[in-house]
This record gives sequence, structure tokens and C-alpha cells, in this order.
Amino acid sequence: MKGGINRLLGFAMIALMCVCMWGCSDDVSFEWERTRRNAKVVGFVDDSLVIVGDYRFWLEVTDSWNGEHLEESGAGNPRLCVYNYRVQEDGPRWCDSVAERNNSGWFGGQLTDSVIWGGDFTAKMRMWKIGEQPHEIALARRVEDGCTGKFKITSIKQWLNGTFIARGDKSLNVEGDGCQYAVLDTLARTLTFKRLEKDYEWLKECDDVRAWGDDVYCVILDDEGENSLVLKNKNDTISVPRKFAIGGFWGNMIKMNGNICLFEDDNISCSDVTWRGNELKFYRNGVVVVKY
Repeated sequence: MKGGINRLLGFAMIALMCVCMWGCSDDVSFEWERTRRNAKVVGFVDDSLVIVGDYRFWLEVTDSWNGEHLEESGAGNPRLCVYNYRVQEDGPRWCDSVAERNNSGWFGGQLTDSVIWGGDFTAKMRMWKIGEQPHEIALARRVEDGCTGKFKITSIKQWLNGTFIARGDKSLNVEGDGCQYAVLDTLARTLTFKRLEKDYEWLKECDDVRAWGDDVYCVILDDEGENSLVLKNKNDTISVPRKFAIGGFWGNMIKMNGNICLFEDDNISCSDVTWRGNELKFYRNGVVVVKY
């Protein structure tokens, strides 16, 4: 009985303190940074337009009624923009943003020449098409061919019969019964993990892969000797205009070191503008010609 009385007295004291301190309310302030940061290239539309994603950082300060001072920060309000990278312009050709407080993975990579993908693919994926509002679609995840070990998706490119091929950083050459790639069907809303069929086992050596129509293309990188290859349907080697050590497919473009090249009808033609891959600066003959 005595303990119960003491508890009641304690609650009464707290209530009285809250009344004296205007209800124990916290003072909370939230502010977005005016400028945007963490801009990165997420795709190339063609031989003159580049797709860029960025964020705004925020700070929330809480001064609690009990004297505690708390600060929380983060990044959100993701924005997608399109810039001209051959000619310096005042700003982007187009921009739109998502009104969300926290960044939740909108800029995973380039799906097509005008669509960016994102999300963690546990149940949904995100797609953002230039000129349109972004949206999410629910996905059913499946496993075929008895493979095991779903992987983290780091690349999605166009594939056969209107589908997309999804892979992880090293998934294509996984041995044993591990899943090597997945087929994304956006119409059926399915993501099916698989092992490479016999006709496509040659893709194990590829660092990037995609299809144009009924043909499958592969980039095999030589990081040291810069003797990288672009293959078509396993046996045909596409002639390239220069040696390169790093690169891959970006929409209908292909990146070779710092060179941004158009890949059309099995011909590769490179722009005279280069990009070093870590900032929004584009060069011609070593001189910055476009900067955002």
C-alpha cells in the first residue's frame, strides 16, 4: 500500500512539473538545405544529354522539455534532372523531385534510354521516366532451375522478348547451384532468379550484358592491358575505336574509359567530350567545356 502511494505521489510530481513547463512539450525545428548535394550521373539519354540524380540534406533539432538537446540529419527530396553535356547551358533541360524526407534508393541505375530504376526489390521496384512522375510496382520474386542464393541487384539492362536482365556484381560467374541472373518482366510484375541456360553460359565472362532485339551483347573488361572486348552473340567481336579498361552499357550508349560513345547498328562512335565519372564536369581535349 505504501509503495502504491509513493508511485502516485511520483506521478503527481511529474504532472506538476509538466504543467509548470507548459505541458512538457519539445521544441522541434526542421530545415532543408537550400543547395543540393551528392549529384551523380545515373544515365545517358543520347550523345548530348545526361541524366543526373541528387538530394537535399536536412537537419532536425529537438530541445526537449527536460533540457536534452538532440540533432538528427539526413538526405531526401531526391531529384532527377537532364542536362546537356556537350554545350554549356544555364541549367537542366528538365527536373522533377519526390517529396519524401529520406532517400530510399531511387537512383539504382539506368533501365532504358529514358528510365531510371531503384528500390531493394524485396517486394517492389521503382521506375522513373524522364518527363513523368516516378512510381512503384509490386513484384513477385521467384526462383527457377533449382538455383539458390538470391543476390543483391546492381544492374538491370534490356533483355530478350521485352524483358530485362538483372544481375549482381559477380553473380554471372557464380558456381555450383547459385542463381546467376534474374529476368525482370515489368508487365507480369515478376522477378525470376535463374542459372544461365546452356546457350548463354558464355556470359559468365561478361562484366556487362544486354540485348538489342534478338541479339545479346557483352562487355569483357581488361583492367590492366586495356584490351577490353565487346561481343555479339558469343562469337562476333564488335570492332571498337579505341582501347579501354573500364566501361559498360548506359541505355543506348556505351562508356569506354572516359569516352561516351553511341552504340548503334553494331557501330560505335565516340563523342569528342569525355567524362571522368566522379563529378559533373565534361572535357574536350583535357579542358572543361561543361560544368554543372
